[in-house]
Amino acid sequence: VRVGSLKGPTSIGLLNLMEDNNNGSTTNKYSFTIEAQADIIAAMLTKGELDIALIPANLASVLFNKTEGKITVIDINTLGVLYMLSADDSISSVNDLAGKTIYLTGKGTTPDFVLRYILEGNGLSLDDVTLEYKSEATEILGAMSNDPAAVALLPQPFATVAMAKNDSLKVIFDMTKEWSLVNGDSDSILVTGVTVVRNDFLKDNEAAVVTFLADHEYSSKKAVMDIEGTAALTEKYGIIDNAAIAKKAIPMCNIFYIDGEDMKNALRAYLEVLEQYDNSFIGGQLPSDDFFFVN
Repeated sequence: VRVGSLKGPTSIGLLNLMEDNNNGSTTNKYSFTIEAQADIIAAMLTKGELDIALIPANLASVLFNKTEGKITVIDINTLGVLYMLSADDSISSVNDLAGKTIYLTGKGTTPDFVLRYILEGNGLSLDDVTLEYKSEATEILGAMSNDPAAVALLPQPFATVAMAKNDSLKVIFDMTKEWSLVNGDSDSILVTGVTVVRNDFLKDNEAAVVTFLADHEYSSKKAVMDIEGTAALTEKYGIIDNAAIAKKAIPMCNIFYIDGEDMKNALRAYLEVLEQYDNSFIGGQLPSDDFFFVN
């Protein structure tokens, strides 16, 4: 089973499964691909080079619409992982971001949408801020060192890495909390990552997919229960190059495993917010019920 994921919390949730696979103790045999950019994983998936992929929730909807329903979402793997950092003590509310330069990754992906949604929910427009997009979170760390007054929007664990490298940086906003303040709807939580499968693979290998789900659930739960052991694996597999930093970051990574009807309801509520705000973020329309694998 060829599994692709992003360098970050989604891969942290896979690490214990990766270790078990390497030790030969899994029923399925897996190969894992970890990339820094979601579009690389998406391209591999649509080309048939991956069977299962852990990708941003809105990208899953985009791919479902783009491929005319050739993928299915099988679980939610992470909730909100975005944090805004700055060394600027003058920022105490979202409105204080007016006139600031904000560094972030992934134009048109989750960080971009969440930032825009929260800015506009607080009465700011994109004209009020300067957005500087970088291809990887590591680029943001370099940019921040050259611009101490700048603001960075980073996912975990990169937010923790940034603060470890620059002790003047601090968390100014937990974007999951800011999302809830803007949205005001307890049914809609900020969903970051989901796991999808190619339907061609699912059709012929449903038992293997169900086995993966059980493996993923175990791996995700172990990641948050055995933080020290998982932190060591982040260093071993190159997700974070320092286990001590990983140990601090993992509790803030919101690693979850949600499947079935709970997954369907939470993800649908999140996508409905995106649709009302800007349906281009979900590929033009809400996915049909075929989007959700409820075993």
